[in-house]
Amino acid sequence: MSLAQVARAGAIVDLAGLLETGEVDGVGVDFLSWGFYAPKPWRNWLHTHSFHEVCLAYAGEGTFTVDGTAHPVTAGDVFIARPGDVHEIISSREAPLGIAFWGVALQRPMDPGAGGSGIGERGWWSGLTRADGPLVSRSLGTLPEVVVALAEEAATPRSGYRARLQALGTMLVLETARAFASDADLAIGAVPADRTTPAVAAMDRYLADNLERPLRVRDVAAVVHLSERHAARMFAGHTGVPIMARLRALRLERAARLLLETQEPIGQIARACGYPEIRAFITAFRRAHGQAPGAFRRNRGTWHLDAEEDARR
Repeated sequence: MSLAQVARAGAIVDLAGLLETGEVDGVGVDFLSWGFYAPKPWRNWLHTHSFHEVCLAYAGEGTFTVDGTAHPVTAGDVFIARPGDVHEIISSREAPLGIAFWGVALQRPMDPGAGGSGIGERGWWSGLTRADGPLVSRSLGTLPEVVVALAEEAATPRSGYRARLQALGTMLVLETARAFASDADLAIGAVPADRTTPAVAAMDRYLADNLERPLRVRDVAAVVHLSERHAARMFAGHTGVPIMARLRALRLERAARLLLETQEPIGQIARACGYPEIRAFITAFRRAHGQAPGAFRRNRGTWHLDAEEDARR
């Protein structure tokens, strides 16, 4: 996406009243202002804010002065005035400056006990909170795309707009903070890539979704693109049971539910649970539940110690 598309994002001003608060990584956020200046000669005089004001220049050039120090800015720059910074922006007359801007304030973690990182430690938020951080950056990341998407949603809200605005607001805060954060502030340790749990979950879900079909280990292994041997070892190591044992358990659990919750014939239940032969189904069911399917249904799943003879029927 080019900066030229930001030039059509004037509807960002309509976010006032639509996107006012949010939460990013456990940190509360207030969205306090939204603005858009077309590329015409302009100047906003010296002023200050109690929040972070961020400007994305999409056209032209100008001067951003903070506490008496002038910083040239041009299309492709994002620049920030932190709380208390006395600042002003002067657009060039020859190449007028066009900007989209937003104001945000970070609050304390909304729920410190829920894993929120909190303000004060090194992290993405340092780009906003560090007083010695840069004031101008060209590390835009996906800021242009986010700004355009926010403006489009504000211009024509549709069903689900609140959820989408919240998601885009999160991205806006993260990309804004990252633009001014140092590499050291953003660095994290290596994220462990444990692919075992998702693969086992996918295999287990495949079993549950295909109980009525004839399955082999190779069918299940193919779902996670592993060899039969590797898949079988991974599954058993993670769950404590072999794949086919898990399949039998799932089939017989389903059969028990169907016997108690429906009036379907036992033969039909057997086929729905992957047993085309009713005799094999009865044998497997009795082994798992201590009763033949008919007795299990009559006893509503309760095993009576004096009902062994009934269980054999």
